[in-house]
Amino acid sequence: MTNIFMTTITDLSHDGRGIAHINGKTTFVKGALPNETVSAQYTNKRSQFDEAQLVEVITPSAERVQPPCQHFGVCGGCSIQHMSPALQIQHKQQVLLNQLKHFGHVEPESILPPLTGPTLGYRRKGRLGVRYVRKKQRLLVGFREINGRMLADLKQCEVLDPRVGKKLTDLAALITNLTHYDHIPQIEVAAGDDKVALIFRHMVALDDVEKQQLCAFGQAHHFDIYLQPAGMDSIHKIYPDDGNLRLSYKLPHEQLELLFHPADFTQVNIDINQQMIQQALNLLDLSSTDTVLDLFCGLGNFTLPMAKHCRHVTGVEGDANMVKRGYENAQHNHIENVDFYSANLMEDITHAPWFKPGYDKILIDPPRAGAQEIVTHIAKLAVKRIVYVSCHPATLARDAGILVQQGYRLKCVGAMDMFPHTEHVESIAMFEKN
Repeated sequence: MTNIFMTTITDLSHDGRGIAHINGKTTFVKGALPNETVSAQYTNKRSQFDEAQLVEVITPSAERVQPPCQHFGVCGGCSIQHMSPALQIQHKQQVLLNQLKHFGHVEPESILPPLTGPTLGYRRKGRLGVRYVRKKQRLLVGFREINGRMLADLKQCEVLDPRVGKKLTDLAALITNLTHYDHIPQIEVAAGDDKVALIFRHMVALDDVEKQQLCAFGQAHHFDIYLQPAGMDSIHKIYPDDGNLRLSYKLPHEQLELLFHPADFTQVNIDINQQMIQQALNLLDLSSTDTVLDLFCGLGNFTLPMAKHCRHVTGVEGDANMVKRGYENAQHNHIENVDFYSANLMEDITHAPWFKPGYDKILIDPPRAGAQEIVTHIAKLAVKRIVYVSCHPATLARDAGILVQQGYRLKCVGAMDMFPHTEHVESIAMFEKN
């Protein structure tokens, strides 16, 4: 029996694979789109479902497009470039709604229009792998292949900020010429509005000549150059020697500028970040008398915009360095009606000094793990409205279910295309007290 078969695709899975039903059994076909007739090859057969890889599109979907990146199909970074941007965000919105229904057992009263922006050159943060491949006798800089084992042989990256994405071969040439070229495993990229920083992780000490080569590269290509010989605390700047360890991004709507260290967490997509902040402000519907609690506040990305519209904001964040950054940004923007606290929000926080009634509204922006510990106790604060920004729909669904059990209604929810061409689903939801 041949391993290749022909079928019609009826739907998409949560991770963007086409779904077909063959002899009553679900088959996931990687690379196929709904309403397509395709030939595919089985890659894995299981008791409950089968998996397959697209071989040929016989009847294409109207939503199939030419992938914008020449490395599509090899690089594992952007797996849904063959979908039109419209289908991508439609799919993400549906994944979000499905997760809410099946895992949280909740449905929103209304659906927000999705937030979309530029689909190329949007990514301001990234970790580039570096590896010398002896078989090719060449050094590669980029992301891993689809199978995850090897670095892809990339000339450029279409989604990375073009100030870096167009210079992967230049970076490879730079490192190839270093004495310790095979002891540099990665480069962290952080881009602000005006400057781009590169953090070179190195496993052995670099000599003065190598440092001069890195500095000359920074000067020629307008990069700030940092070295990381050990842990995060070892990161230090070597070019330019100006004492300035901050990048920045502006939030024009709120007339704010936020400063950050290249190793800090920041949102990768500045356009969607600006839209997301405005969406959060609209959903919170802040008044000048409101007091707000901002959980997982980071360096103040939401805290400071909210502070311009209400009486007071309390920001809470697990990373003490980010709390310092929050105060630094408040001072930089002449904002005084904020306080920041450091606390592990994945543990019981009911005895924390800031966890007490008196807030009118809450904003939550947790990591992928969600905010289960927080939402389990949130009813004690008796706030009227909660806005939840999520980077993982399954944990949002779980937490939404808990909030509904605590007497909140899911008023609205919507997807945000923070990571175009990837399966990653970012979303925002608003809850109101019954």
